[in-house]
Amino acid sequence: MEQLIRYVQQVLPLSPAKATALVARFKPVVFEKNSYLLQAGQICNTYYFIETGILRAYAYDLEGNEVTTAFFSENSFASDLLSFFQREPSREYIQALSDCRTWALSYDDMQENFHSLPEFREFGRLKIVASYGQLKGRMLSMLQETAEERYAGLLKNSPGLFRQVPLKYIASYLGITDSTLSRLRKASVKK
Repeated sequence: MEQLIRYVQQVLPLSPAKATALVARFKPVVFEKNSYLLQAGQICNTYYFIETGILRAYAYDLEGNEVTTAFFSENSFASDLLSFFQREPSREYIQALSDCRTWALSYDDMQENFHSLPEFREFGRLKIVASYGQLKGRMLSMLQETAEERYAGLLKNSPGLFRQVPLKYIASYLGITDSTLSRLRKASVKK
């Protein structure tokens, strides 16, 4: 829980007592590698802080191909925010790519925190704004950058992914084939 408290204090300067109160409703949950935190068709009822491990979100496109939509690593939050806040069935899966230790906050507990803790409202606002910025940046990257630029950006901003995640998931996330990713990696090494 100390890691979660430190994370909260990095986002929002709070006293240790207020930060501890903010995370009091989070419960520890462990996931084994390849297990699912969420399956398509379920309503997402939990917001997870990842203490250790890595997760991915994915969905199926119209042709039935699995497409990785996000990675969630240590010291970040994971959830299907659309399903979580809109209370509608998810269209994504969230899968543990390694053994993971998380801290889980239920939808009901989050709502209680929003109503009873002004600091939690501010923390939530900051996290939602950051999530929107990441989503918008990813969307524009997919529209306006070449595969090489997307690869270089991911390598620069998230180099650890390339050590933790199977390359087929990274290729899918970048919107390219496995062979294109292999070519980009070889070209990058030569530079």
